[in-house]
Formats: sequence, structure tokens, C-alpha cells
Amino acid sequence: MYRMPYGFGPTAGPRQGPDNGPFDWSNTPRRWSAAVSFLTDPKSLDHLLPPQFELAGEPVVTVEFFVLSELAWLAGRGYSMLQVRFPAAFGGNRDRAVGTFLSVLWENLADPILSGREELGFAKLWCDLPPPRIMGDRVTCAASWLGHEFAVLELSNLVEAEPRTPTYPGLGGSQNDGTLHYKYIPKTGEWGKAAVAHACLTPPAGNPTTQRLRIGTGQVTFKPTTWEQMPTQYHIVQTLAALPVLEQREAWCVETRGASDLSQQRALA
Repeated sequence: MYRMPYGFGPTAGPRQGPDNGPFDWSNTPRRWSAAVSFLTDPKSLDHLLPPQFELAGEPVVTVEFFVLSELAWLAGRGYSMLQVRFPAAFGGNRDRAVGTFLSVLWENLADPILSGREELGFAKLWCDLPPPRIMGDRVTCAASWLGHEFAVLELSNLVEAEPRTPTYPGLGGSQNDGTLHYKYIPKTGEWGKAAVAHACLTPPAGNPTTQRLRIGTGQVTFKPTTWEQMPTQYHIVQTLAALPVLEQREAWCVETRGASDLSQQRALA
């Protein structure tokens, strides 16, 4: 696989190592995550959905902070992520899929942002994600952009639970085909038009092992943000801050090992 800059040859990344072959994802990376969910007004989510998407199940928003480590494709390094998702369905001319729509994903390293946007269609952005603060049964995670803290996750009353992989709430017993995305790349020289615009699906893959699960209560706060504080992303934070919190739902902290390189990613039409 190639990525810009093209002239230097094939590019190593999550799905292609220095020998142009895949990595072993059976026991790595190590992943720690904390998640908070809340019920919101469905009308507040409608305008976040791309064409041919609609809400599915309950309008439950899940905000999740990840810390990834021991990544083979980064030669043992890691990075962190903050994502916002909610249940949705895609109905196209050829495909139909139900899952959770990943509306935005912040990461604190450029390499996974570039590969995830170009190759997979993830809606990735950069921000600073310092290590979470963990003290007994309390966890605090924060996100900032060049000194402006714009999001805080707070979990408390965490207690040990039988290890399992938590499912994102809202779909209930309905089918879950995976994670839904909308890949959009503007057309050079014809501003306002798209060179690429289509839905994508990340189907379930890999066989991660859950080593520890704690469940408790939590809340997420997106802070008031101005253009001066966050010039290219303030509109995203403002939209998330305006989501009504009608009821707090699940909150968890989970540790797993193993994943997938997401090469199963496919375009929907």
C-alpha cells in the first residue's frame, strides 16, 4: 500500500509492516479504556448523520477514552484516543447496516490519524490526551487542544465485574453489524464538492481478551469553546456541549489485549 508522499515507495502502517506483510494482533495492543454513556434528545443527533443514515434504537451517546500500548506497527509505542458514537443505521442502494456511528475520533499522534483517515474513512482529528488520573474507584480523563481543555470524563464508584467486553448501549437486542463511518475527502480545486463521499463499515473482527472490567457511574463534560480557543474544531465541541443529558447510562473501565488491523473495513453503497 502507498500513502503520500508517494515517491518513496510502499508505506509501513497498521496494515503493512516494513517487509510489506501484516503484524500479529492476537495479543497486542494492550488497551485500557474508560467510557461514559448518556441518553439525549434524538433531534439533537439527527443533523450529525450523513446522507442515507438514520438513528437506530435509543439515542444513547457513548464517549470513550482509550490508551493503547505495545503496538507492533509503532515498534512497541502507543497513543490515546477519544471517541463519540451513537446507534445508527445506513440504508443505501446496495447495502444496509446497523451499528454505532462514530461521529468524531480524536487521537494524539499523527500517524494513526493519517492512516485511519486515508485508508479507512475514520473521522479523525488531533488533540492532546494526557494520561488518565486513576485513584481508587475514581478515573478522570481529559482532552485539550494547544492548552485549551475542552472535554473531561469522570468515572466514580467503580467496582469489579466479571471480565467481558462491554457492548455500546442503545441498540438493545437489535443486530449490530459493527461501527459505521462516513468517508469524505474534498475535491481539489472545486471547493465544496467531494472527491470521495461514502459510508464505511468496520465489522467485528479479531479476538480480544478482556482482562479486567470495572463498572460504575460517570459523566462527561464538553466545555464552552470559542473560535479563538480552538479555531478549527470549536464548532464540533460546541455541538457536543449542546447535547441534552436526559439520563446517565452505563459507565465502565476495561482492560483488554488483542485487536484487529481493521483490514476488513469496507465501503458501503
